[in-house]
Amino acid sequence: MTPSIPRIRKTIAILALALATGALAGCETVDYPPAPQAAAVPNGPMTHSRAATECWMATEKGHADMDLDKRADVVTKCIADKMNGAKG
Repeated sequence: MTPSIPRIRKTIAILALALATGALAGCETVDYPPAPQAAAVPNGPMTHSRAATECWMATEKGHADMDLDKRADVVTKCIADKMNGAKG
């Protein structure tokens, strides 16, 4: 009994898909060169966006158990302090 042509084609398609999947599984994606945000100067000018990022990161570490609304108030005050310190 010889296999039918559609069955052979289906087997070849599955084999090709398995080989392609195996080949792509070994691929590594690298963000090279690093994104401009990652290469930013750490002591650059204080912007509102940078202040917000730093304040949110600080509250995530220091006040993770605090209610989100209260953390937002802490972040707002932190941003205001950073921006006033940057202007002065």
